[in-house]
Amino acid sequence: MAKKEAPIAQLQSYLPAGTYDAVLHYLQLYHVHLTVAQERKSILGDYRHRIHDKNHRISVNGNLNCYSFLITLLHELAHLLTFERYGNKVQSHGKEWKQLFGELLSQFVNHAVFPDDIRTTLLQSLQNPAASSCADAALLRVLKKYDKDDGKKMMVEQLAAEVLFKTSDGRVFKKMDKVRKRYKCIEIASGRLYLFSPVYEVEPV
Repeated sequence: MAKKEAPIAQLQSYLPAGTYDAVLHYLQLYHVHLTVAQERKSILGDYRHRIHDKNHRISVNGNLNCYSFLITLLHELAHLLTFERYGNKVQSHGKEWKQLFGELLSQFVNHAVFPDDIRTTLLQSLQNPAASSCADAALLRVLKKYDKDDGKKMMVEQLAAEVLFKTSDGRVFKKMDKVRKRYKCIEIASGRLYLFSPVYEVEPV
């Protein structure tokens, strides 16, 4: 997927007001090569640690709203800090990463950066952050409220039972019953059964 290097002066346009200087401090301190990527369905951001003569590399999806962009960037910066402190000796989303990510988030949560609803949800997850904001359904729901709404997409949980919907790759499904935390959905073309996250975005047919 195409990426582009983010000129430092333009970084402000991706971030919530009042966060640029704090973010820039980390990027400059650790010589981070930051790129802004086009939308990627499977990930929101990515981190590659420094190796030989190459700097730390972080990419973040450029289509995210400013709050999602900041949280994703902090997520990746936490990977950087974990590598700086522990190298490759710990799990990528283990207790060490969770502690450092929580410390990074708290710096911004405690300085009125986020709207009250996002701040409340973040405070609830600070003690045990999820490996991705995509994996934290409560956080994803509240963050989606700040996306630019084109009026076409809905979350699976918002659809009525047996409604048809299509995914970004054009496949059509019928929503069925909920099983624990996910919804059973039947692909119309193949008849195969799939499980969807309740907060997965789709387009009703």
